[in-house]
Amino acid sequence: MASRAHGVVTRSELLVAGLSPEEIRKRLKRGTLIRVHRGVYRVGHAAPSREATYLAAVKAGGPGALLAGRAAAHLWSLLKGSPPPPEVTAPTDRRVKGVFVHRARRGPAEATQRHGIPVTTVPRTLVDLASSLPVSALSRACHEASVLHDTTPADIERILARRQNSTGADALRRVVHGDEPVTLSALERRFLIRLRDAGLPRPEVNRRAGGRRVDCRWPDARVTVELDGYRYHRSRHAWELDRRREREARARGDELRRYTYGDVFENPRFMLSELRALLRGVG
Repeated sequence: MASRAHGVVTRSELLVAGLSPEEIRKRLKRGTLIRVHRGVYRVGHAAPSREATYLAAVKAGGPGALLAGRAAAHLWSLLKGSPPPPEVTAPTDRRVKGVFVHRARRGPAEATQRHGIPVTTVPRTLVDLASSLPVSALSRACHEASVLHDTTPADIERILARRQNSTGADALRRVVHGDEPVTLSALERRFLIRLRDAGLPRPEVNRRAGGRRVDCRWPDARVTVELDGYRYHRSRHAWELDRRREREARARGDELRRYTYGDVFENPRFMLSELRALLRGVG
C-alpha cells in the first residue's frame, strides 16, 4: 500500500488494511511508522521525496483535499527551483502544522492527479498563481503550461468564468491572450537585443496569430520568427507542432523563419541580413 503512495499512509487506511490501534502504536514506537501529520505516516523511511511530502499534506487535508498553489505549479513543472512548501485546498476548514490549507470551492473539472497525488488541474493552478506571481513569472508559467501540457487560453477562460472575482484575472488574461509584452527566455531576450543593435524594428512578442501564440511577429510585414531552443524542440510532439506552425504561418500569408541558439548567440550575421531584407520598409 505504501509503495503505491510514495511511502505515505493514513491511520484510517491502516485500520482498513487490518492493523489494530495497538499494532499501529507498536510500529510508531519501533520507528517502522513515522508520524508526519496527525493520522498520516511514512512507512519505514525518514527521508521523504517531494512527492511524499506533498501527498502527506494532501492526506492530512482530509477527503477532497488537493495540492494547490505554488506547490501544485512545481509538481506540474510550471515553476522551477526548490520545491515550495506544501499548499492544500480543501472543502472544509482544516489546520495542519507546516501546511498552508485554505478552504476553496472548485468544480469537478478542476481536480486531477499527477504522480498519484490529487492536485488542481493546470488551468486552475494558473488561475491560483495569478494572485501572487509577478507578471514575468506568470508568463513563464503559462508558457510552460502551453508547451508541456497543451494548455490553451480557452482552458483558462473556462476556470475564470466560474471564478468571477478571481484576484489576478486581468493580468492572467493579458498574458494568455498575448497582450503583455514579456519575454520568456534568454534566447528571446538576446534576439531582441540583436534586433535593437542592428537598428531593426521590434516585433510583437509572444502574441497570438491565427489562434496560436508565436514567438515574434511583424504583422505589417507578415513575417513570423520562431526561436528554437533545444529544450522544446527535441521530441516528436515538438516536431509535429513545428510543422503545424509552418502550415499556419503560410495560411495567414506570413513568411516564417526559424532561428536557433547558434543563429542568435554565435553567428547572427546571416539572420540579421535575412531579416533586414524581409523587414525593409517597416518602421
